[in-house]
Amino acid sequence: MNIDIINPENLVYAKPELMNDTQMHYCPGCSHGVVHKLVAETISDLGLREQTIAIAPVGCAVFAYNYIDVDWQEAAHGRAPALATAVKRLNPEKLVFTYQGDGDLAAIGTAETIHAANRGENITIIFINNGIYGMTGGQMAPTTLPNMKTSTSPEGRDVATMGMPLKITELLAQLDGVCLATRQSVHTPAAVKKAKKMIRKAFENSMANKGTSIVEIVSTCNAGWKMTPAAANEWLVENMFPAYPIGDIKNI
Repeated sequence: MNIDIINPENLVYAKPELMNDTQMHYCPGCSHGVVHKLVAETISDLGLREQTIAIAPVGCAVFAYNYIDVDWQEAAHGRAPALATAVKRLNPEKLVFTYQGDGDLAAIGTAETIHAANRGENITIIFINNGIYGMTGGQMAPTTLPNMKTSTSPEGRDVATMGMPLKITELLAQLDGVCLATRQSVHTPAAVKKAKKMIRKAFENSMANKGTSIVEIVSTCNAGWKMTPAAANEWLVENMFPAYPIGDIKNI
């Protein structure tokens, strides 16, 4: 039977129009590629391609500008919210968002993140939390779970000496300048659908000047976790979700 794949009614899947043909450098099974797709689709859905300026800092997602065809600026490690503040204030009509990992956002960038959110800057922060420094060798991050083994905590994170995981999204939700603080995932089709919905809500908030929105995506790092992609998804559900529950923390 011939199927007319050109007919939109028969189209099941297509590459987002804002995704370049550049081959991604992410490890197989990494959550970054899925989130990139959602961000690209949402920008297109909102018709904001020419109005978008994105900020890429240091980390696994540093090359995001190679994959999503919008205007980008690159920030120093952890400084993406500060740069986004300047970009949005100079271009208030633009959609401005940062795309950051947990080491970048919740470690070296803690101050920039908190103060931008406290000021209620009209930006969106896309926050990828895989509980580890994925790019630089699998070191312990602020979000690493108790007893979780990393290259710098080979016996597991000892909370007595290394502290508890930093739940940065809950922290930001307490600030008056934050209008949306939500935690999602992309490990199942249903989760992907909900994550896209919240990314769209965050972008709409930014364009409506409602304040700072943060969308945390609890993600896998199967290379850093030393697991297969399938095992990493299972470990995510069994270990990450109890520590980082999925859902809206603040949505006004």
